[in-house]
Amino acid sequence: MNVLVMAGTSDARKIISDLSEEERISVLATATTPHGVELAQKSGANKVLEGFFDSEKLTNIIQDNDIELLIDATHPFAAAATQNAIKASNTVNVPYIRFERPETALPDSDLIHHVHSFEDAALIIKEILDQSEYLNHESLNKSEFSKERSFSKSFANGKVLHLAGVNTIHYVTEVISPEFVVARVLPTVYSVKKSLELGIPHDNIIAMEGTFSPSFNGILMEEFQIKVVLTKESGQSGGTMSKIQAAIMGKVPVVIVMRPEIEELNGKLVFNKVELLVAEVISRSHDECQNGLDN
Repeated sequence: MNVLVMAGTSDARKIISDLSEEERISVLATATTPHGVELAQKSGANKVLEGFFDSEKLTNIIQDNDIELLIDATHPFAAAATQNAIKASNTVNVPYIRFERPETALPDSDLIHHVHSFEDAALIIKEILDQSEYLNHESLNKSEFSKERSFSKSFANGKVLHLAGVNTIHYVTEVISPEFVVARVLPTVYSVKKSLELGIPHDNIIAMEGTFSPSFNGILMEEFQIKVVLTKESGQSGGTMSKIQAAIMGKVPVVIVMRPEIEELNGKLVFNKVELLVAEVISRSHDECQNGLDN
């Protein structure tokens, strides 16, 4: 059975790893970066394609590789990738399965600010920093403070800790000086280079991969004098709760971008546990094999 796995997450790597152990299943994976390609290969994919594939390109990949099942294990925020996958699978009438990370049960706290776009997140962050700056400049009257702030995107009383992926940093640097943005990004040439191109100082770039404990995240917030954290609701495997717990313990406001709603997923088969998805695929491969024997 030829399976296409749209990868790019730790969940996708687990899916690839489990499926590659089945002799009846051949896994073709897609990834958007060289680092993603390497990880998919190490997970056991028979072949990996690198790039951003629209629905037409995905359709061609499905047809050229005799794909019999498409598994979409892309990031919860990769809405366009999911929409393209569904459109391609519908075009060639190939079954589509979605892996969706369980959502994080967020704590009830006044420190948590929910938004639905990175544009809104950037504005909320600026408001929080403005307020922090104002409270530390009580000697200035409001008119003087407002006039001073209108000519600057800089803040003397701390920084923003950006934990939402390198491709969203620009939303913040459009309203806040890059000097006051600390970005934790993947340890890849692409991520570090893009951060520098956006003006992030090299000593404000934390190149690390993985999820980290609340205590570790808290140390970073204290070390860099963080006044507000930006993250996104990526689920437990994305370390969302650990970031939030660290911020709350340090009494640091958190702006969290909630997942986009993807209407095209209505009516589609969606799994929230890797083992259940893998079991479904293995069952289908067995059924296909049995049908072949019967014929």
